[in-house]
Amino acid sequence: MSAELDERGRALENEYFHRKERELIEKMKSKMHTENAHATELKCPKCDGKLIESDFENIKIDVCDICTGAWLDAGELALIVDKDKNEGWFARVFG
Repeated sequence: MSAELDERGRALENEYFHRKERELIEKMKSKMHTENAHATELKCPKCDGKLIESDFENIKIDVCDICTGAWLDAGELALIVDKDKNEGWFARVFG
């Protein structure tokens, strides 16, 4: 009987530590994900605000959350110009 209780006690102890290790691993993964998200965050070249990707006529552009400046990645201006060759506000302003 005593051997069965000892075995049951060890099983419960192993389960407890296994659960604690899983919780710790999940916390560490969450922390790493948060740190990676902050590391890849883009800063506004004008005011050091945070650049947020937004959709402009199905083209992804970056907009600053402080100064509301719009910043284009490589090729995005060409996409806007090609899309608005004959119509649209961009063609009227620069065309």
